[in-house]
Formats: sequence, C-alpha cells, structure tokens
Amino acid sequence: MLDRWTFGTDKRTEEEHKTLLKARRKDLAQLQQRLKEAKLPVIVLIEGWGAAGKGGLIRSLIRELDPRFFKVQPVSMPTEEERRWPFLKRHFASIPAAGKILFLDSGWVDETVRERLRGDLSDKEYAQRVESIRMFERQLAAGGYLLVKLFVHISETSQRCRLEKLERDKDTAWRAGENDWRQNKNYVQTLAAFDDLLEATEIPWAPWKIIDGTNAIQAQAAAADWMYRQICSALEERPIPDHPARDWPLVAMPALADVPLDKTLPGDKYEEQLKKCRKKLAALHNELYRKKVPVVIVFEGQDAAGKGGTIKRLASALDPRGYEVLPIASPSPEELSRHYLWRFWTRLPKTGHIAIFDRSWYGRVMVERLEGFCSEAAWKRAYDEIDEFERELTEAGTVVVKFWLQIDKDTQLARFQARQDDPEKRWKITDEDWRNREKWDEYQAAVDEMLAKTSTEYAPWHILESVDKRWARIQAMKIVIEAIQKAL
Repeated sequence: MLDRWTFGTDKRTEEEHKTLLKARRKDLAQLQQRLKEAKLPVIVLIEGWGAAGKGGLIRSLIRELDPRFFKVQPVSMPTEEERRWPFLKRHFASIPAAGKILFLDSGWVDETVRERLRGDLSDKEYAQRVESIRMFERQLAAGGYLLVKLFVHISETSQRCRLEKLERDKDTAWRAGENDWRQNKNYVQTLAAFDDLLEATEIPWAPWKIIDGTNAIQAQAAAADWMYRQICSALEERPIPDHPARDWPLVAMPALADVPLDKTLPGDKYEEQLKKCRKKLAALHNELYRKKVPVVIVFEGQDAAGKGGTIKRLASALDPRGYEVLPIASPSPEELSRHYLWRFWTRLPKTGHIAIFDRSWYGRVMVERLEGFCSEAAWKRAYDEIDEFERELTEAGTVVVKFWLQIDKDTQLARFQARQDDPEKRWKITDEDWRNREKWDEYQAAVDEMLAKTSTEYAPWHILESVDKRWARIQAMKIVIEAIQKAL
C-alpha cells in the first residue's frame, strides 16, 4: 500500500485544488444536519507521519463545521494509568454519539506501530493487536458507525526538511518531537510497519485513503473530498461488514430445564463456610491488587433469584476501596446514542480492582431481544460480539466470572408475593417483573441459547441453583475464589 505509493500523481493545479477544497468545506457543513437526522455517527481517523500536516488538515476539515456537533481529540501514547485497562478501552470510550463527528489526531495505528518498533509487542501480541483493531472497527461499522480513515504520507526527505524547519523556530521547535525524528532516522523500518498495519486493516467497509501530504492544499482538498464522498455514500446506504465465521472454544452447558434445584445448605454450615470464604477472599483481594490483576464478575438470573443477596455477601469480603458494584438498568439517552457495548467498556475495572455487574451486556440477547429493543440481526450478531469482548478482557489479563442464578417458577411466585406483602421490600417488585414472568418460557429458551453460545473456555458460565439462597451464595464465593486462585 504505502510502499507502492507514487508521489505527485495528482495533476490538478493549485487553483483547482483550492476551488475543490472550498466547495467541499461548504458541502461538509451542509451534511451535518443530515447526519443529525440520520443519527449517523462518524469517526474520522487521521494517521500519518510526524510533520506530515495532520494538524493543518484537521483545521481545514472543521473550518466550516458547526462546533456543537463535532469534537477533535488528539491521541497520544497511553499513560501509565490508561495502561491499567485493556488496549481498546480508551478508544471505545471516545466514540461519538449518533449524529456527531469525532476527529482523531492519530489513534490505534500510531500507538501500535510505535509499540511494535520499540519492541513492546511480541509477534503474538502484535497479531492479537491487529485482530483487536479489526474487531473494533467491524463492531463499530455493524453498530451503524462510519469510519473515515486517512493516512497522510510524505517522503523521507520531505519529513526531514519539515522537522528541520520546525526546529529552527523556537515557537515551533516543540512540534519536532523525539518520535518524529526517530521515524525519520528509521524511515524504511517505520514505513514497513505502517504499511503492514494498513494492509491488515484495509477492509471494504472502512478502507484507507492515502493522502499525499507533499502539498498542504492538495492534501486538504483530497481529504475533504474523500470525507464528503464517504459520508454521502453512508447516508444512502450504511456499509455492512462481513461477519467472519467463528469457531469459539465453547463449554457444553445443560438446558435450564435439566438443572436440579434441590441443593440446600443448613444454616450452621452456611455461617461456618461464609466466614471461611470471606477470609479467603479478603486475602486474595490483597494479592490481586499487588499483582495488578483485574476481575469482572457478572450476575444474571431470573427476577427474584437472589442476585442482590449473593452480591452483598461476596462484596462484604472485599476491600471497599478496590471494588465497585454496577447495577445495570435500562440504557440512558446518552448510552442509547452509542454502540451498546460502550457503557460496559467505560465501566471496566483497572488492574488490581474488581467490578461486579448486577446485570450486564447480556441484556442484548435477553430483554432487548424479547422486547424488540434491537433488531433480530443485532441480537444474533451479539453472541459473537460478546465472545469477542470477553476475549479482549481475558487476553488483557482480566479474570471473568459469570453466574446465572436459576430458580423455578413456583419459587419466583412465592418471592414476588412475599415482596409485595412486605412494605420494606415492596420497592423490589415492579410491573415489569410481572410482565417478564408472563414470558417465562420465552426467557428460558433465550437463556439456553445464550448459555450455549457464550460459555467459552476463557469465560465460562456457572449456573447457581438458587432455590436455597444460602447454597447459591456460598457456591458463588467458592467459584470466585477458585477462579482468582487459578489466575494468580
């Protein structure tokens, strides 16, 4: 791609480039209202060489735009704090809301190439990084995002001349950074690294546009024209990515109807085991923090299955400074305007910390599926997207533990009635709970499919028989202890 590039192939005059640029700026400004109406979010990723003119190009692109509906975000190398999360977390966190434009001054390409050239990524880690980027871009496109990807290309000689010019002026010397000079000194190796990553992420629904950065006006006109054409095309028909066939390492799960619910634990044994589990968990939490291992614990289950009580006992053993319980309700308007996984990427724990999700991303293939809150194509696609999401977490060193709390229909009815009769617990029962109960069989079938398709070897499901709450609580604590011990 880059190694086959020939500079100076555009034969239009300077005046022709200026005319095109002026027209496209106005065209882009007029498109903003259509973007809002179509609820089309746009990410403009601008990568390229140091001193290639990325900053000037961005200033040119936004010149006529309404600043209320776009954001420019410079992306530097991750800080030590940001490195405490998976690679994609900060990139997923920055995605724009529907109808808005995000301009990224560098991004995941520059970051990956720098780390590869520094030797921070092994061949295996680099391959995983490429797969993560491809997954990220595909999930965004499938979720309705448009990715406009530009790479500003200049020659070794042009880059060196520009860096020298910047250094001669005390007001611009800071712009000729150490990494820019390192690129120029190792131009051939850097070119090969850029070229390899661009080739690996060249996909039909998010193609790369190579911009000749030799002449600023020519580069700005080419970028504006490409961005305009990509947006117009997406407004007519959003690009739909091909979904790769996956062969996930799945763990066989029983159907919920076949799970025996007769497990019990006497009160005296419960108190004895609760005390032991709390002591063990407290010690493990200290070790997690010292070894910087993050933990994600997911609780799903039938209404009134006892999630709250189980979470309460589990959390009681942990250092309150090192964990967070995240109750997941219906998405807010801000969350609805972004990819459905955005609100979970932004709530992940950093290294050494624990996040306990009371309900989770699995709502996509349960309540959102059954209540018609997303399309059939969206929830069917979500099984693979969730498996990919959890693989990203585990490859980053996160311990993922998932629980499904199961009770029978009679137990649920008894608990519903008990809540309604108790003034202190009446808030826990809602009309929605009763409506969900009417769809018991539909929910059971959806959960069976969910368990079968998302119980992977790296993030398996654990079914907790929860007719006896004491049994379920102790089992949950024991499973978490075992998972953490295995990771440590």
